Amino acid sequence: MSGATDFPEPTVIAVNGVKLEVFEAGQDNVGNPVVLCHGWPEHAFTWRRQMSALAAAGYHVIAPNQRGYGESSRPDDVTDYDIEHLTGDLVALLDHYGYADATFVGHDWGAMVVWGLTLLHPDRVNKVINLSLPYMERGEMPWLQLMEAVFGGDHYFVHFTQQPGVADAVFEENTHQFLRNLYRKNEPPADPQPGMVMINLAQAEAPRGEPVLSDDDLAVFVSAFESSGFTGSVNWYRNLDRNWHQLADADPVIHQPTLMIYGDRDPVRASENLREFVPNVDVVTLDCGHWIQEEKPDEVNRAILTWLGQQDAT
Repeated sequence: MSGATDFPEPTVIAVNGVKLEVFEAGQDNVGNPVVLCHGWPEHAFTWRRQMSALAAAGYHVIAPNQRGYGESSRPDDVTDYDIEHLTGDLVALLDHYGYADATFVGHDWGAMVVWGLTLLHPDRVNKVINLSLPYMERGEMPWLQLMEAVFGGDHYFVHFTQQPGVADAVFEENTHQFLRNLYRKNEPPADPQPGMVMINLAQAEAPRGEPVLSDDDLAVFVSAFESSGFTGSVNWYRNLDRNWHQLADADPVIHQPTLMIYGDRDPVRASENLREFVPNVDVVTLDCGHWIQEEKPDEVNRAILTWLGQQDAT
């Protein structure tokens, strides 16, 4: 994999009716698993610096390309990307390795999946570490309906659902340009841009802000999405309201010890009611934007390893 001199070679594992491309480090650290869940539009490669640090600290690190990404399966049905399927993949992955539970780490959409996993399968999660995306209260209205009511139909979450295939095609026609423009530092003030920001990034010639990826690292992401396309990953968005229904009967409180890491320049805002739903949470804020582990890898590693050490000591 170009740009990934220290990144491990993948293994393809059949679980839950799909095949997942899985990267591992610290395989000899049996019994101490940490599962890393990437966001959108990312790849397991985004965890390259965390994998080596966690393995050196004694953890068995498992980083899948989740369904729709990389060389993992890309089912055709949109509903195959709902929260039950995504979390079912992670449960089946634990079963494959023979682990009763694990610490799960998520960034962006990966954090959403980890929150959902902890609600749907609480016995399989011993600790939660999430970056950027705080816990989303379920509320009385399905999430996409709420976003459309508040932001209108041009909110990119809503557009992805109401105009199936349109955004996917724009991203695929402009893969390098889109990812080059997206993986940038957020400049303060980082006000949310809920409209057609993603499609605008794909069509913009001039990049904004300072890049957070080297050319070689960017090439890894570009190559992966040129191979996989974007439809599978965008289908995660198309299941938000379905997910809302699937979580209806779950205990809404995250009881596990939790670490939440924010970037203070991130357009995704910190949750004001986080402790109401995640009472056992510790919060770390770093001087960076949305791509936290890309922009501040050493600080992220320090925060994670310090917190895990404190949890293991109690």
